Amino acid sequence: MTAEALVRKGRKFDQVLDGAREVFLRDGFEGASVDDIARQAGVSKATLYSYFPDKRLLFMEVARAQCQHQADEALASFDLTRPPREALTRVAHTFLGFIFSDMGQRIFRMCVAESDRFPELGRNFYESGPMVMRRALTSYLTAAVARGELRIDDMALAADQFAELCKADLWPKLIFGLKTRFTEAEIDRIVDGAVETFMARYGA
Repeated sequence: MTAEALVRKGRKFDQVLDGAREVFLRDGFEGASVDDIARQAGVSKATLYSYFPDKRLLFMEVARAQCQHQADEALASFDLTRPPREALTRVAHTFLGFIFSDMGQRIFRMCVAESDRFPELGRNFYESGPMVMRRALTSYLTAAVARGELRIDDMALAADQFAELCKADLWPKLIFGLKTRFTEAEIDRIVDGAVETFMARYGA
């Protein structure tokens, strides 16, 4: 039986999830207690266990829901009809806005810290967030090629290359703890460089 099959939805499901998210992001998996989660969510332990038979399932659902929320927000502002420079600039700012946010950083570090305990967490994280964005970007590139705005043979590779260009310089500094905040000017520099490099390679 899958983890999803063991989770029961109900009237207070979102309430439990919200409380668990706050506690997990604050205390991590090991430091989070069921008592603290129930208290934060404003439910009894019996109610919490009725939705999630164990803490592991609850943790997995919190991580999945946060990634999905990130992807949904990004897709809401993604206009497939806009010209490449405009569309890619918006995508880059949305992407970096999340991964550089407090929430984005905490989710990333939580997933890395718990990857040995939950080997399936990385796959679930990727499929519910980055993979959704990758598919959307691939769809956009396909449409732009059809309009004659770009010349690309391998859409998936081009989408991955653009995502990596957006992380140049800043991402290593973030994950190795050299910096935790970046100015708008620093982000603009990376985004503009990513877009111009991408267009130099794939512009029609």
